[in-house]
Amino acid sequence: MTAPSRAPSAPPEPGAPPSPPPSMRLRELAFGAACAAAVRAAARLGVADALGDAPMTVDTLAAALHTEPGPLRRLLRALSCYGVFAERPDGTFAHTEMSRLLREDDPNSLRAIAMWCTEPWTWDAWPLLDQAVRTGRNVVEDLYGKEFFTYLNEDAPESADVFNRAMTRSSEQSAREVAALLDLSGSRSVADIGGGQGHVVACLLDKYPAMHGSLLDLPRVVEKALPRLREGGDLADRVRIVPGDVRDAVPVEADVYIIKNILEWDDESTTRLLHNVVEAGGPGTRVVVIENLVDDTPSMRFSTAMDLLLLLNVGGAKHTTDSMVGRLEAAGLAVGDIRPVNPFLHAFDCMVPA
Repeated sequence: MTAPSRAPSAPPEPGAPPSPPPSMRLRELAFGAACAAAVRAAARLGVADALGDAPMTVDTLAAALHTEPGPLRRLLRALSCYGVFAERPDGTFAHTEMSRLLREDDPNSLRAIAMWCTEPWTWDAWPLLDQAVRTGRNVVEDLYGKEFFTYLNEDAPESADVFNRAMTRSSEQSAREVAALLDLSGSRSVADIGGGQGHVVACLLDKYPAMHGSLLDLPRVVEKALPRLREGGDLADRVRIVPGDVRDAVPVEADVYIIKNILEWDDESTTRLLHNVVEAGGPGTRVVVIENLVDDTPSMRFSTAMDLLLLLNVGGAKHTTDSMVGRLEAAGLAVGDIRPVNPFLHAFDCMVPA
């Protein structure tokens, strides 16, 4: 078993400004909401889309965005401190590698993710983190009187739409990396469990033309499966779309089961899901679990922040390597290799013992 290793800290670049002292760094962290709000504002205004390849003056950019030049300069100046946009000596602003990721047309766009992480409900929930830490319970049900996803779909449809767009874009990007990583040669069938619109199974069917696949998720999710997988699509004759709740049953037989980013629910739900997969597959079945980890990854700040957000909204949690292995072994799986998919996802390759 190959466990993930912590990436070494990169040395400061020559000529880089010195790191701020602890007192200033803590002040910056306490004002972290300002940075998040600035990223959200830039995403909602479409600043990155309006800024072309050539640097632009604030006046020109403000005219394109229908904003006031003065406040726009202040927004860009704040973001430039974090490497999101760059202010040039002549007062114009230009793109950076990070700011380009806020463009809607960038193939690796994080615009929808940036908006999802800063939706209105998050500003209601974050101040109650101490309450969640004391009780170990989510705070959303106390705030809104409803389970989180019920609240989104019934009371916050705009946020639900942002969530769907963010998850779709994230799935598109990571599915290609998952398919590139996994060697499923010799397997005849693969099942994407809780697979959303089916990006992972589509990429795997593209990679293995003789393979058949299944997509299992809630009815309201799979009814929006990729057109390629539905009737008339080029992969429709090789895939079965199955509506259902994976916590109740997994009515799908396959040589390989993929479980990606859904073992972050409460303990009872994840236990039921893994039991259902083991029962459906039987001895000798391969199960690949793909998750974010909160230890020994290059993305711990990102993953630990998501972990806290899960505590707030659904009472869930991200895993450490050891806790994930423990959860999988308790479900009756033998854990083999653990490999990074990208800087923030790891794949746990498991087998149902004979």
